[in-house]
Amino acid sequence: MAKIRTQFECTQCGYTTSKWMGSCPSCQSWNTFEEVTIQKESAGTHKAKLASVSPIDKPVKLNEISFDEASRVHAFIPELDRVLGGGFMPGSFVLLGGDPGIGKSTLTLQIAGRNPKLKILYCSGEESAAQIGQRAQRLGIKSDNLEIYTETDLALIIEQATRIKPDLLIIDSIQTVFRTELTSMPGSVAQLRECSALLMRLSKQQKITTLAVGHMTKDGELAGPRVLEHMVDTVLMFEGEKNYAYRLLRSQKNRFGSTNEIGVFEMTEAGLIDVLNPSQLFLPEYQREISGSAIVCSMEGSRPLLLEVQALVTESSFGTPQRMASGFDQKRLSLLIAVLEKRAGYFFGTKDVFLNIAGGIKIQETSSDLGIVCALASGLTDRVIKEKTAILGEVGLGAEVRAIRSIDQRVQEAKKMGFETVVIPKANAFKQKMGIKIIEVETVSDALDAVLY
Repeated sequence: MAKIRTQFECTQCGYTTSKWMGSCPSCQSWNTFEEVTIQKESAGTHKAKLASVSPIDKPVKLNEISFDEASRVHAFIPELDRVLGGGFMPGSFVLLGGDPGIGKSTLTLQIAGRNPKLKILYCSGEESAAQIGQRAQRLGIKSDNLEIYTETDLALIIEQATRIKPDLLIIDSIQTVFRTELTSMPGSVAQLRECSALLMRLSKQQKITTLAVGHMTKDGELAGPRVLEHMVDTVLMFEGEKNYAYRLLRSQKNRFGSTNEIGVFEMTEAGLIDVLNPSQLFLPEYQREISGSAIVCSMEGSRPLLLEVQALVTESSFGTPQRMASGFDQKRLSLLIAVLEKRAGYFFGTKDVFLNIAGGIKIQETSSDLGIVCALASGLTDRVIKEKTAILGEVGLGAEVRAIRSIDQRVQEAKKMGFETVVIPKANAFKQKMGIKIIEVETVSDALDAVLY
């Protein structure tokens, strides 16, 4: 007979204790412990419930393991295949996260439309079959190999997956499925941990690729215990502002490919469309004759993106000047302003500074520092940056311009987009001739003299 006991579990990190505590010793969160009932099953009962998942026969020697890169299953969505490393690896467990309404369900449904030969079992716990059918009709998706199953009981889902043996099992979402043996609510730490473990076992032993959609917390992180991200093979994150049409698909973890790649999509009435030239997407409204505007090149994985930086500097109406940044780290903005004041003689003491990366994209690397510094100086002095000029480089605290990586790809992207001049750090020692003017600078002052009218 199954034994029943209770314990307290942290809803943030999954830490368990036999008694209630105000603060979690693991994640330091307050008032996050909830009482859960644990029904411990005997070994025979547990084995019977998982009879549909066959056990591994015996250990395998390393030299006897075969790995075929050609066995990847292509989604025929170029940007998705790019992020995955060439397609889905059979037997892999992929977790897809993103804000509500960002396009997660749309992307998963479009996979069936792009590859009609792919056998898919779509398990939804959030929408009815009619709702999914309505979206498929809107997206123009028709496939005889797509089966919809509106169920949240994981045991029934595993039973259907074992019977159908699909190429791809989609769970929308992982927070809605549950095991009836656990008394906790769906989406709790215990349910997520147990359900993910069973889905991982199903994927590996039955060679069924599993794509699970995950919810996000208000802090912008995947809901559930951290062990969920450690358990899966790949973690993909959908990023983008709802006010803009573009979406970024970024890989945070990938056991079968690089974690540096990103995919760029445009959300339309017909669904998500691949953007093969992202720079062209972010530069159509670039106005060259306005002060405070500069072009930088950010590397997202192996892909260079030309972006417009806009800086607005005005007289402050308050005692303390404002420093606001959209798409850029506000603390680093304050650092760059301090460098301009201390090393270059540009004073912002009584000025409000507003910085924006056009298009709503977020810059995370430091190679855009020099372009941002030039935009700030341009906005302060109301001097326009020279036309068709891209600015690359990292700025140090001594106002020196430091070398950046992938300089060749950045310069090539600037040339492809029609720019005639590129300002780069002298430390990069650029030697190639690409038919574009290269200006090498050592300090911030050298760069400002070169780009400002």
